Amino acid sequence: MPSSHKYFYALLITLAIFLGLTWLSNYFDAQRLNEVKAIDDSISLDILSSETQFDLLKETPCEDLGVSSLSQELDSLGSRLSFLETSRGTNDPQVIGLKLNYSLLEIKDFILMQSLSEKCHTKPVFVLYFYSNSGDCPSCSDMGAVLTALREDYPAVRVYSFDYHANLSAVDTLEKIYKVKDELPATVIHGKAVYGLQSLDAIEQLMPELSSLATTTATTTTSGQ
Repeated sequence: MPSSHKYFYALLITLAIFLGLTWLSNYFDAQRLNEVKAIDDSISLDILSSETQFDLLKETPCEDLGVSSLSQELDSLGSRLSFLETSRGTNDPQVIGLKLNYSLLEIKDFILMQSLSEKCHTKPVFVLYFYSNSGDCPSCSDMGAVLTALREDYPAVRVYSFDYHANLSAVDTLEKIYKVKDELPATVIHGKAVYGLQSLDAIEQLMPELSSLATTTATTTTSGQ
């Protein structure tokens, strides 16, 4: 085979590989963009939905109230957003925009749950968690894992997580209300900020009401068997 033919076939193979890799890159980029759009649409819809929930639940008897559907959706959206943040990076502009919208959705749910607690004379079990992805909080990922374990052990506990440095006035207002200092990780329990990495046992000691939640959960599980 003449050497010119060899070069020609080599060029064709190289071009085919290049075009194939380009197509794959564009395909995965499109998939990531679709994921971003899906989460953004979901958050936008739930923000609008939360306003309607406020009006509806004002007129609902306390005995008919269950867990907010918005609260349930938060867990799913939070997991998807965490995965997206890991795959695209914490500094990705689209991820940052989604985090801001998600933070707003969390705050709306927090306000809604507080309103229901006041209306129905129940004691809310909330935890506000402030973290940072800016490299100034080496313990934040470990603290996040502890709070994930807390939610798994006590599903009735609502954990709201916020980036301390988020460029969102609503988050700034939360930090001022609870006097959260730039000493991260910071966990607000019963309206007071606790700083540094906390173990699950330490949080359970700070929240004695968790024992009754565990009893309730165990009773419900036993009854359902």
